[in-house]
Amino acid sequence: MKAGWEVKELGAVSAINYGYTESATSEPIGPRFLRITDIQDDSVDWASVPYCKIESTEIQKYRLQSGDIVFARTGATTGKSFLVKEPTDAVFASYLIRLRLLDKNLLPEFVSLFFQTAGYWQSVKDGSSGSAQGGFNASKLGALSIPIPPLPEQQRIVAILDDAFDGIATAKANAEQNLQNARALFESHLQSVFTLRGEEWIEKKLSDVCAITSTLVDPRKDEFLDLTHVGAGNIESQTGVFVELKTAREEGLISGKFLFDDSMVLYSKIRPYLMKVARPNFNGLCSADMYPLASLPNEITRDYLFYLLLSKPFTDYAIQGSARAGMPKVNREHLFEYRTWLPDVKVQKKLSAQLDALREETQRLVSLYQRKLAALDELKKSLLHQAFSGAL
Repeated sequence: MKAGWEVKELGAVSAINYGYTESATSEPIGPRFLRITDIQDDSVDWASVPYCKIESTEIQKYRLQSGDIVFARTGATTGKSFLVKEPTDAVFASYLIRLRLLDKNLLPEFVSLFFQTAGYWQSVKDGSSGSAQGGFNASKLGALSIPIPPLPEQQRIVAILDDAFDGIATAKANAEQNLQNARALFESHLQSVFTLRGEEWIEKKLSDVCAITSTLVDPRKDEFLDLTHVGAGNIESQTGVFVELKTAREEGLISGKFLFDDSMVLYSKIRPYLMKVARPNFNGLCSADMYPLASLPNEITRDYLFYLLLSKPFTDYAIQGSARAGMPKVNREHLFEYRTWLPDVKVQKKLSAQLDALREETQRLVSLYQRKLAALDELKKSLLHQAFSGAL
């Protein structure tokens, strides 16, 4: 520990309390009622926070003030914290824990930064795993130890990290925008291809150009046990990239599956808005919730069929059909009734090659920006680690 620093439990330097139990209402019958869901992206839109009824004798006990730190104590966001700054008249709900510092030599901004460290999040994970409800209670929060430097050092650390995090936030926003732009460019080009209608293009149903030729097989049979299995969860939305593939043996499959080969296109009929379409370069088994589509010779190429099924016109059609059926999936009859204008196979190959090239470049850019975002996250973690180990 760096000279002049000390370690204290949070319970020794703060008051930690649970929030108020009441129903929220849009009617202004009392103070604002801060809930877990009102905290988004490290901020609160106080104008959208609902109200609650509370007795005047209870308000002071639960009222939030500048410098308070509130925590989600249960649910998917367990451990998420928020530093309150200049709140409107507000109290906090029962699924939140409030920490109010009692030590005047502790900056709320410094303590708030501690709740972003990897060590803190590991403590939340460890503390929640032993709970029947997966939560993190006030006593566990109070038992956490925090390294505390002298007040001037806290102020210096806060100033450095605030400035650094502003820069990181700007860099992340730029990378995320570039990521969106790369995807939007491909989607725009894909959309333009499937809204074309050349002079010699012919309107056809999907049933005229492709078919399901596979039959269901028993994956427990020896001849199928070591084939790769593809379910909807093994295909990334929109990209067609396969993830976490296993064999029928490894998954212990028992229900019937479709055989497919590397000439087919796999289309997931569940939740068509997810746009899960793939071109396998291997033979295998696919879930009965997928359609293994074989393109008919001289009608449509496999690549053009792949992009057709990813296009917005087809996706909109599939979504409308599933909505009418009242089920989040595309039935076979609706699928094959889809109509589209098709060029000859030579033009299909040319358009598909253009889309392949743009798709490859898009995936390269997406990977680049995702790596940048990951590096920025790691930089933030590193700065926090340095700050709370006295190395900043």
